[in-house]
Amino acid sequence: MIAIVFAILLVFALLLAAKTVRIIPQARAGIVERFGRYTRTLEPGLRITVPFIDRLLPLQDLREQVVSFPPNSVITEDNVSVSIDTVLYFQITDPKATTYEVANPLQAVEQLTATTLRNVVGGMTLEQALTSRDEINGQLRTVLDEATGKWGIRVGRVELKAIDPPSTILDAMEKQMRAERDRRAQILTAEGSKQAQILNAQGEKESAVLKAEGAKTAAVLRSEGEAKAIDTVFRAIHAGQPDKELLSYQYLQMLPELAKGDANKVFVIPGEITQALAGLSSTVEQIREGVGSPTSGGDVVRH
Repeated sequence: MIAIVFAILLVFALLLAAKTVRIIPQARAGIVERFGRYTRTLEPGLRITVPFIDRLLPLQDLREQVVSFPPNSVITEDNVSVSIDTVLYFQITDPKATTYEVANPLQAVEQLTATTLRNVVGGMTLEQALTSRDEINGQLRTVLDEATGKWGIRVGRVELKAIDPPSTILDAMEKQMRAERDRRAQILTAEGSKQAQILNAQGEKESAVLKAEGAKTAAVLRSEGEAKAIDTVFRAIHAGQPDKELLSYQYLQMLPELAKGDANKVFVIPGEITQALAGLSSTVEQIREGVGSPTSGGDVVRH
């Protein structure tokens, strides 16, 4: 009998100790109510409560938490229904306010997120919604943080995981993007062809200029060479003091050169050539008259 009483007292003592001594883990907080009224918030560590009078509510996690909400159907400004998935990062900053200011914090935050998302995306077109995720995230965070502040919750970030338009809109967008890529490819091809033609024209122009300059330089050098050759011949002839018959013979040698060329139809023979021909003719007559005459050695000279 004594053993039974001792066992009952031991169990009661353990139960009393469990109700009196409370251990609060790190990053947790406990709300204590006395006779149903808020008394205090227990911080991490070893804490003492009055057994059977104080009631410790479930501990609250003070770390940053992540919650993913199911897709919400939102209609954009251009009447396109899109499905949007959101992820919310929040942290409890005031356990008392979270306990007594809102009945279900997560459900309240989810409904507020869906409503704010409809208001923000509803004022945008589909193209703006697809390209303005950062702007949407910023507006959602501002509205949610302001509304949840009185609930003891701080919203850190709101991210849009996906924005899914209807399949028909996706097909139209794919066709539009394909057409845009084809248009850009055609523009790039045309620009490349244009640049190639410009470069070819510039190359041909520079080549023609260089060829003309080369021909000009060659003609000048040729003319200078001919002038120097004529001057050299002229000086050589005058230095040798040629007689009239030699000059006449040189005139006759030049006649075939003057006759060259398709444009030479009429020839004007200078007076010097006529005189040279006359002199040459008299010389030939003298040679004919002297054919067969004996020389001083008694031999006949044959021409």
